[in-house]
Amino acid sequence: MPGKLYVVGTPIGNLEDMTYRAVRILSEVDFICAEDTRVTLKLLNHFEIKKPLVSYHEHSQSSVCESIIERITSGETCAVVTDAGMPCISDPGEDLVRICRDRGLAVEAIPGPTAVATAAAVCGFSAARFTFEGFLSVAKKQRHEHLTSLAKDSHTMIFYEAPHKLTTTLSDMLKIFGDRRISLCRELTKIHEEVIRTTFSEALKFYETNSPRGEYVIVVEGAKEEISEYSLDDAVKLAKKLVDEGAKMTDACKEAAQVTGFRKNDIYRQLM
Repeated sequence: MPGKLYVVGTPIGNLEDMTYRAVRILSEVDFICAEDTRVTLKLLNHFEIKKPLVSYHEHSQSSVCESIIERITSGETCAVVTDAGMPCISDPGEDLVRICRDRGLAVEAIPGPTAVATAAAVCGFSAARFTFEGFLSVAKKQRHEHLTSLAKDSHTMIFYEAPHKLTTTLSDMLKIFGDRRISLCRELTKIHEEVIRTTFSEALKFYETNSPRGEYVIVVEGAKEEISEYSLDDAVKLAKKLVDEGAKMTDACKEAAQVTGFRKNDIYRQLM
């Protein structure tokens, strides 16, 4: 019988956030895959859990992943954890999950804390719909392309960032997004937890004299939705005018959509 892969959430700072179920699963599995075995060992020692650890991180060879999968296939149970929070989100553990799913092996989630959901809950902005963007690329071109693609997104956006890159990231965001409201969530669940509601420009001014410390979650308010100067009726009239002048129906609706901002299909339906 094949074994199973458990995706186990661990505290993002406060060890009291560890769930009873997570402690039980880590105590029962045959072995544990960890992003940093030194960090995970401290967690296991705190809960008096003694299990073999396998180092598995973004620089691991593909052979390491394959050996883990082989052990699960042969009947062993494995828990994958990250240094903090839910593994397999912006994390190499996602490869383990994907391969297990591809090969029909059982995967079970043991939910736990995660910084993105915690920040969304306490940021003070609407989180009914938000996008999680993880860490931005260190490559300037990719960072610029990533941020530019989000410039008109009206959803709240959530990013992770390290302290030594925080001001560069805030500066890049200010240039591309404009001076929006943001929440800087620092050291969530830890002793020095702090949530600062501010703007890009005010944050940059603050960090000119205050060095960023701790891990950050940046919550950015979405772009304001542009109000069209046209109504749907205006768009339909324009499309009809183009048709009367000899344009094909689909071409007329497409051009009217480009001018007014309404969807081509909506204009087409009204025109018909």
